[in-house]
Amino acid sequence: MSAAPSSPKQVLSQSIATDLEAEILLGQIASGTRLDEAALARRFGVSRTPVREALQIVVARSLAVRQPYKGVVVSEISPERIDQLFEAMGEIEALCGRFAAQRMTMEERAALLREHEAMARMARSGDTAGYEEANTRFHQLIYAGSHNEDFAEMAETMRMKLAPFRRSQLADAARIARSNTEHDQIVEAIVERDGPAAERALRRHLLSAAQAMLDKWAASRAAPIPARSKAS
Repeated sequence: MSAAPSSPKQVLSQSIATDLEAEILLGQIASGTRLDEAALARRFGVSRTPVREALQIVVARSLAVRQPYKGVVVSEISPERIDQLFEAMGEIEALCGRFAAQRMTMEERAALLREHEAMARMARSGDTAGYEEANTRFHQLIYAGSHNEDFAEMAETMRMKLAPFRRSQLADAARIARSNTEHDQIVEAIVERDGPAAERALRRHLLSAAQAMLDKWAASRAAPIPARSKAS
């Protein structure tokens, strides 16, 4: 499941979206804040087109909504919402894992094992950026390995929604180490063609990720954060 190369314009839009997502998750842009295209274009020193595309990404990931007469407004990020998103992702990934364990070819299992081994080296060296990118590939290999296009499409849609949450938690070295240990169990189950074990391991993995995100979310809101005026 390889993605087409991104154009410079797409990279710029994604970069802006990533900055906005981080600020929303850390509470630096409060819920209810209007994300004004013109103000953001001035802040990032770009035209309104990449800002408009960045806001589409933020909306697609449920961190903001479009409201009549207001435009794009930051969503309320509640513990309940985070829990719901990770619960849905956990069930979908667990399903993909069960089918992948039963249906993956030998070549696909070998590719998953290679990716996991590379991620283990990144975890040991503290390569958080590389680990995050590899983590996406790791989970996409499982989606593709289910050999069910509808399951894979649902999983990819949820992965995009959860991308800012996962990116936030994988900036932490301790979480990366734990994630890699959890991947050990997932890979072992898939390589051994144990569908139920793969399903359980992936469900536990997403539960662990949800708890890590909730802990980080609570800590970010407990700490005093300077108000930002440049979001709107």
